[in-house]
Amino acid sequence: MNFSHPLARAARVWQANVGGPRKVLIVVTTLELDPHREGYKKKLVEGLSSAVDEFVVASDDLDGYCLINRPREWNR
Repeated sequence: MNFSHPLARAARVWQANVGGPRKVLIVVTTLELDPHREGYKKKLVEGLSSAVDEFVVASDDLDGYCLINRPREWNR
């Protein structure tokens, strides 16, 4: 199960134990994800989100997804 997209830098499935075991696709991106910050591009974020959503829906064993920024960008 590999998700690939030009705006995704990495994607991994993680087991989450929230209300029972769930498999969540974590997608790392360099896009600005906060709509209130400079550099946010709604069209690009929506395009990536749509592609990930389609991937999750087509998968039989994924329960959801989460978009995150690279950790080195968390210090901003």
